[in-house]
Amino acid sequence: MSTSTRQACPECEGSLQRTGTETVCSECGLVVDEDAIDRGPEWRSFADDDTNPERCGAPLTRSRHDRGLSTEIGHSTRLKGRKRRRVARLRRQHKRSQISSKRDRNQVYGFTEIRRMVGRLELPESLQDRACVLFESAQDEDLLQGRSIEGFAAAAVYAVCRTASVSRTLGEVVAVATADEEELKVAYDALNRDLGLPTGPINPSEYLARFASELDVPTWLERRARELAEEAHETGLATGRNPGGVAAACLYTVATAEQYDLTQSDVAEIADVSPVTVRNTYHDLR
Repeated sequence: MSTSTRQACPECEGSLQRTGTETVCSECGLVVDEDAIDRGPEWRSFADDDTNPERCGAPLTRSRHDRGLSTEIGHSTRLKGRKRRRVARLRRQHKRSQISSKRDRNQVYGFTEIRRMVGRLELPESLQDRACVLFESAQDEDLLQGRSIEGFAAAAVYAVCRTASVSRTLGEVVAVATADEEELKVAYDALNRDLGLPTGPINPSEYLARFASELDVPTWLERRARELAEEAHETGLATGRNPGGVAAACLYTVATAEQYDLTQSDVAEIADVSPVTVRNTYHDLR
């Protein structure tokens, strides 16, 4: 139904007609406005309108095998006796129906392991979603057959740290993973070979901010160590070496030159390398 408005056409000052979602000039035919959003009042009222105006549920997430669209039967202390046992049976059957295949069961286990490791490593939620997507891609390519699910979960977390330039060493990931280092390396090699991960050599300077923070060294020392690490990376001195060990050696080299109290054992413990590694790299840097 068409209704006239009190506004005038900006081109010819003609009268405007509103038809459906369009506002059209009746003289020249200019479409003045097109709005399909109903800006009228919400005719349905809710009991918590004053405290919670939200009308939608949780957002979709890639860290769940069902994208977070499933429902759960909650727990209540008000249920007693037969009704409580019946709700418990319903909850158990509901959880079983959510996992309909072996693929879904592996995804649930792998995603749970990834969320646990991301929480232990204090990584952002965006890396958690990317790790779950990488795990799902490996599952689509049938890379999990004959290999450890825990290893692929750990490898996915380590791989997204590498691709996002987040400084987490292999030892740090293994320390919080259920899989051992050998399982992680096998899974990571499969991901890198079959999925073509965009990973390259790690720049030792990526570890300096975290190492300097944990050692509580001044900013000027970290800045000098970063310059030394960049020089070692560009000249190829860091090639074939543990990047964490190179970063630790850069901090120790600058501290020694400036007579700052920092021992080889301190930097080696933070970088999870041996003092011999720090000492050998220190001599090369000098």
